[in-house]
Amino acid sequence: MFFFDPTYILVIIGAVICLWASQHVKHTFEKYQSVTSRSGLTGSEAAERILRANGIYDVQVRQVSGNLSDHYDPKHKTLNLSDSTYGSRSVAAIGVAAHECGHAIQDNVRYAPLNLRGALVPVANFGSMAAWPLIIIGFFIGTETAMIFINLGIILFSAAVLFQLVTLPVEFNASARAVKTLESQGMLTTDELVITKKVLSAAALTYVAGAAAMILQLLRIIMLGRRRR
Repeated sequence: MFFFDPTYILVIIGAVICLWASQHVKHTFEKYQSVTSRSGLTGSEAAERILRANGIYDVQVRQVSGNLSDHYDPKHKTLNLSDSTYGSRSVAAIGVAAHECGHAIQDNVRYAPLNLRGALVPVANFGSMAAWPLIIIGFFIGTETAMIFINLGIILFSAAVLFQLVTLPVEFNASARAVKTLESQGMLTTDELVITKKVLSAAALTYVAGAAAMILQLLRIIMLGRRRR
C-alpha cells in the first residue's frame, strides 16, 4: 500500500501545477522575446546600468549557457545571464536581467529574507535528500521505533518547505525592485513596463507552484505518518 497509495494524487497535482507554471513562463518569455526595446539596450547593458544606478560596482555581469538559466550568485558576486538574455535587445530579456539585478540589490542592502534563504540552503538540501529515506525506514521497521524515523523525516522535509516559502518574498521583492529601477531610469516605456510585469509575473508563478508542490508533498508525508501510527 505504501507504493500504490491514493495519496499519490497529491504528488500528481503538484507535478501538474509545476508543469503548467513552467510552460506558462516559457510561453510568455518566447512571446515577448520578439518585442525589441525602444532603448536598444541588451540584457547585459541594462543589467550594468541598473547596478550602477543602485551604487553597485563589485558585481560582474557574465554570460552563461542555457535558456532562462539566469541567476545571481551572492557568493562570487556575479550576475549570470543566459544566452537568451545576455545579448538580446528584447523587452523580455531586459525584464529578466533587471530581476536578477533585483537580487544583487537585495544582497547589497542586506535584505533579511535573502539572507535567511541563504542560511537555509544547506539545511533544505539535506532535508530534501534525507527525509524520504528516513520515512521509508520508518515504514519497514518495528512499531516502537517507526514513528521516530517518520517524524524526523517530516521535520527535515519541513525545512525544505520552509526554504520554498521564504523564497517567495525574495522573488517578488526582486521583481518589484527591478520594475522600480527600470521605470525611474527611463529604460523602458510605459507599454514596455506592462510587458515586463507580465514576464516577471509568469516567472513568479513558477516559485508559487514549487512551494505549492512541496506543501502537498509534506501533507502526503504527514498523512502516511498518521496511517503508520
